[in-house]
Amino acid sequence: MFRTSTIDLTSGKITIEDTDPQLIQKYLGGRGLGAALLYESVDASIGPFDAENRLIFTTGLFNDTSWPTSSRYHVTFKSPATEAYGYANSGGYFGPEFRKAGYDALIVTGKAKSPVVLQLTDQDIEIKPAEDLWGKNTSETERILRQQGGRVASIGPAGENLARLAAIINDGGRAAARGGPGAVMGSKNLKAIHVIASKRSNTSPPSFSKIAGSKSKKVFNHSGVQDLREKTTVMLMEVQNYFGKLPARNHQVAGVPFIDKLDSQAISKFWLKRKSCAACPIGCARKSGIDYDEGFIEIEGPEYETTNAFGPMVWNDDPEVVIAANHMCNEYGLDTISVGVTIAFAMECYQRGLLEDDLFSLEWGDKNTILGLVEAIAFRKGIGDLLAEGTQRAAKGIGRGAEKFAMQVKGLELPRQEPRKAIAFGLGHCTSNRGADHLYALPTLDAIADWETARKIFPEEIVEGVMSFTEDTYKPDLVVYNEHFCAIADSVGICKFSTPEMYALLVEDLAEGLNALCFECTSESLLKIGERIVNLERMYNVRHGMDRRDDQLPERFTNEPLPIFQSTKRGTGSKPYVEPESTGPVIKLHPLLDRYYQLRGWDSSGIPTSKKLKHLGISIERTEI
Repeated sequence: MFRTSTIDLTSGKITIEDTDPQLIQKYLGGRGLGAALLYESVDASIGPFDAENRLIFTTGLFNDTSWPTSSRYHVTFKSPATEAYGYANSGGYFGPEFRKAGYDALIVTGKAKSPVVLQLTDQDIEIKPAEDLWGKNTSETERILRQQGGRVASIGPAGENLARLAAIINDGGRAAARGGPGAVMGSKNLKAIHVIASKRSNTSPPSFSKIAGSKSKKVFNHSGVQDLREKTTVMLMEVQNYFGKLPARNHQVAGVPFIDKLDSQAISKFWLKRKSCAACPIGCARKSGIDYDEGFIEIEGPEYETTNAFGPMVWNDDPEVVIAANHMCNEYGLDTISVGVTIAFAMECYQRGLLEDDLFSLEWGDKNTILGLVEAIAFRKGIGDLLAEGTQRAAKGIGRGAEKFAMQVKGLELPRQEPRKAIAFGLGHCTSNRGADHLYALPTLDAIADWETARKIFPEEIVEGVMSFTEDTYKPDLVVYNEHFCAIADSVGICKFSTPEMYALLVEDLAEGLNALCFECTSESLLKIGERIVNLERMYNVRHGMDRRDDQLPERFTNEPLPIFQSTKRGTGSKPYVEPESTGPVIKLHPLLDRYYQLRGWDSSGIPTSKKLKHLGISIERTEI
């Protein structure tokens, strides 16, 4: 039996009790458990920075086992970005250490009078003073605390300064980033969580260990994993560019004429060694390093999302600037996606004559602007104070139509897909309950052309429509299924590179593992749990007045045809284009939403019906909202 602890930082009261087994049966752990705990404790009257907001750390049922890629932990909270449902997810080794110490969940509420660290062991939890750590970067905080052993998740100056783009950093650069969890942590004067698990790893049944071993081999040998292992996620730079869907210049164009400077071959020149998260047979990460202004710096990465955000999105072709910006975000505790998109927003506002600054040129690709704004946002200095609010709020502050250039949904900046060319992703950005998010649905099945899996999941009569690059009628079917699959993966604590990203493991594989580990389930019952989680998250947003009006993309994607650079693959004669050579489509969003809501059993305004909630066993009356 694992435990749930609630810590009130205002009173100093700590309670530890066995986790309700019915909650685990109904919501698994991780994301599902976090959603249930947030729903019952944080209502619409509580603001993201109020002491009553909860910061809920949860582990998955596969954490601290040999199940492949079982490294992910979850943080759930009322989001400073969306002011509604928020969560963040990270890998590394912190999650398994947390699970090893015997916890399903850690619920933090209240606000300490001065900075503190929470130290968790198998036996107890202590609130320790941390004035000496306040103001330090995340790497220094982690170095100091880990002298006692264990694993650390901490915030940097960005979280301390309540930047709404602030992340929680663990294991030297792994980030629980999206939605502003670092700012919630800072609002509570909580500098770090330090977990020291003294006992040995939990012993899994032999039958589970055998199954987990076979699934690890299945992941390792999967054809789709090979490029990821050898080229990391940066391989998507050249792939997206080749197919005319690499977001650039704040989504004003797709593709860049300088892809050879930022593709996987170019970035590999900076790699130092391979890195992996706990229990991972893929090993997609790399440690990279460069000589920079203040000496040699190292990061884990950069990944695709960061490379695009600090590369094409801001029209920068220098990989060292990408790595330096990534390093600064890790040290200050910032979400690289939101920061890069926010800087691109500022640059376009300057381009349109809406914004200027005495310190930074705000010109596209300007190194000093890119790196200077990262620091300014973290410390809320000058124009950084405005940009630290995120694009939605910054646009309102600027006015004069700046909202058109804020690439966000529900207040959260878009991840690095181009909705006009990746239709399922575009829909997924809209319907995600935590705001624009590629990992909420992660509908890659059509992009990777996995027809075999498509035929296992969908009725034969719609498979061609699901997999089509030009027909969008059945993209909602793909998004709905994958939102459930992703919710399951997040709730058992595994990386999506082994599941919806590459489909190396399917829902039936996860059911087989859970049957051997802890309780009986089927693929169908797991998918129903995934659906239950998505609907509960939706109802949390409905409680805050959200509906179809919030499931919208910036008008750029629905009204402006996409200019595309027709670049070719590396080494086949790409030329330095000055202007895009063709235009692509717009996304026709409303028919997609209509079918999505219909498939979900929601009404036309995007609100779950009483019938749907009853079917899922969610005891919420719509009249309560």
